[in-house]
Parts: sequence; C-alpha cells; structure tokens
Amino acid sequence: MLGLAPALTDALKRAGLTQPTPIQNQAIPLAMEGHDILGLAQTGTGKTLAFGLPLVDHLLAQPGKPAPKTAKALILAPTRELVNQIAENLRMLTNGTRIKVATVVGGQSIGKQIVHLSRGTDILVATPGRLIDLMDRGAVILSTVRHLVLDEADQMLDLGFIHALRKIAPKLGTPRQTMLFSATMPKQMEELSAAYLTNPRRVQVAPPGKAADKVTQSVIFLDKAAKPERLRQILSADLAALTLVFSRTKHGAEKLMNGLVADGFNAASIHGNKSQGQRDRAIKAFRDGEVTVLVATDVAARGIDIPGVAYVVNYDLPEVPDNYVHRIGRTARAGREGEAIAFCAPEEADLLQQIEKLMKIEIPVAGGTRPSRPGQRPAAPRKGPNQRRGQKPAQAANADAAPGAAKRRRPRRRRAA
Repeated sequence: MLGLAPALTDALKRAGLTQPTPIQNQAIPLAMEGHDILGLAQTGTGKTLAFGLPLVDHLLAQPGKPAPKTAKALILAPTRELVNQIAENLRMLTNGTRIKVATVVGGQSIGKQIVHLSRGTDILVATPGRLIDLMDRGAVILSTVRHLVLDEADQMLDLGFIHALRKIAPKLGTPRQTMLFSATMPKQMEELSAAYLTNPRRVQVAPPGKAADKVTQSVIFLDKAAKPERLRQILSADLAALTLVFSRTKHGAEKLMNGLVADGFNAASIHGNKSQGQRDRAIKAFRDGEVTVLVATDVAARGIDIPGVAYVVNYDLPEVPDNYVHRIGRTARAGREGEAIAFCAPEEADLLQQIEKLMKIEIPVAGGTRPSRPGQRPAAPRKGPNQRRGQKPAQAANADAAPGAAKRRRPRRRRAA
C-alpha cells in the first residue's frame, strides 16, 4: 500500500505489523517522495518506523557499500536508551539485507566504536555528545550523509544539544533529506525547523502536549512524607504488573529503589549515575518481567519502548511540564491501555497547574483534596500576644519563657586607654 521494498514488507509481516499507525500513514508516503518532514506525535505512536521505513527503503535503492569511516544516514537522539531502541527497530527491518546499522553513545568504549566505524556503516544512530568526540578524533566522516533524522528533538534542546547540532550540521553532505520528529513544539523547535528543514511537510496526528488516548490519568494529593507508603499500596495491589516510577533526582531514584527492595519488591533503577551496562541490564530485566518495578529519572522518559508497562507513577512531578507527557507515554503503547498516577505534594501544586495548562485538561483526583488555589503559600502563623512585628514565633516563645531575656544586651567593650 505504501510502496515499500519487498524486503521491508516481509520484515513487517514477520514482526506482525500489518496496519500503519496514523503518523506512519501520513509521514511515510511524503518521506518516500523525498520531502523534508516535520512530524509531531505523542510518544508510543510509531514514530521510529515513520522515519525508519522510508529511510531504509531509500538506502536499499542505492548501490554500493559505505566507504571506511563514513555513513549514508545519520539519526540523532538525546539518550543512550533511545539510540538503542531505534537501532533495535531498524535492525528488525534490515535483517537479511546488506544494510548495516551502527550505534555510538557515551558510557561505552570509544575505542571499540572507532574500530566499528572504521569499516563504515549505512545508518549511524548516535547521541550528539559522543558523535562530537568521534568527529574530533577523525573517526567518522559525515560528508557522505544524505539523510538526517532528529528524533525527540525537543528533548535534545532541553538537554543543551543545540550547540552540538550546530557543529554537526555543517559537516553533513548536501543535498540531503532531513526529518525532525518530536512530541512537543516549543518556540525554539520552530527555529530549529527553519534552520535545518527545507520546505518541510508538517505531519501532526495529535496536538502537542496531548497524551496517548488510552492512558487513564489520575492525581493523588498528599504530603511528601506520605508518598512512600502510598506507592507501596499501589504496587501491592498488582504485584505482577510492570510499573515505571519516576523520581526527580538521581539520588532520590536510588534511595527509593533501595527502600522498595528492602520491603520485598522486585525493583531496579536507572539514572545518570548508572553505567550504560547497568542501565541496559535493568531495562532488559524489566522488559522480560524479571523486575516488575523500575525507578527512573527523566533520562528514561523517552528511552523505554516496552508495550507491557501497565502503570506509570509520577512519584515526583517533573519541573518541565512537557516531560510529564513523555513519562506517561511509556504506558498505553502499541494500542494497549495503561494507567498514569501522579503524586502531588503541596509544594508541587504549581508544577501540576503547569502540566494541566499544557495539556488543557484537569487531571481527575483519585485521592486527597485539590487545593483551591494551586501554589498558594500556607497562611502565616498568627502573632502571639508578646510577638512584635517581624519577630519570629520562637523568639516570642523565648520571651514568654524568660521574661527580660530579650532585653539583655552584650556588655560594652572597654575603650583602650
């Protein structure tokens, strides 16, 4: 139906993929014609195949092997997990063909990557930082790249990769086809699109900031100190379900995971302080069901493509509202249903308000009471009878306890004769 090469249709059949998703249905024909693409769709809607299928189709039609140190196509993604996920999907498509897929990410041996790239590759999937390192060492030549894909480009901007993009882009070959995919469209993304895309065709299957249709969302209002016990109640209600729990900090994620393990839950964690090997093993164990609770920071918000995730728990609300959309997009993938539960402590009320403003919804309350005015500061304590303006309650209490104590003065220094 889409005019793909027989090798690709065969690969899709083997994978049980027979019907394109909306983003694939719209993007693939335009990309096959060679247009630059600006694709907007929430996570879990099949964006990888939306650019991967036309990309591999174009490469299959091009004769010749890649020269040493070169690549024909470059895909940039913000995290190691997402790079590995993209490469896994592409290898499913290229299995049995002459197309080679290589990955370069931080946290792995750069020496081995240099050796691998010395043989050349058809598709290079990379994080911007490690690619810059390899370019500086002369290990990769990008002048032969005729296809560029920026996946989850908004997160690349959030992580400060714009400077890396400016250094990489001039080294690429021309003319080239560029495809940019993102779940949100901040203002800076429009500037990025204008800089790197030529007469792009815009493909949008859902408004930016909208969650996948089959995610059931809820919020629980509670004190910060009550979060651990409430999380354990949720996990205990369905011990076999795969649950992804998001923490705001690396230290918080590790502490939470250790506490869950100590209480008998089958938990693991991934965050920036973990090595790439540790992160890969944790994700594999989670995917295989050996671990049922995975505690993560936002480093994993867009790098986990596991259809079986039943629950996403926002233990801490993200400081960037867009990240909430990406987090809950880890469930209800590939047409399945899922549930996203958010914890909101009083000090996080402003963050919840920003999330709801972005998504243009009011998340249903599953526990506690929604504040009448989000972000409202607690009322100041009333002044006691002995408390003067500007005096702290503790000072007033001390004055009550020891009359005259507040009036004591330091002894004067004697002047030197």
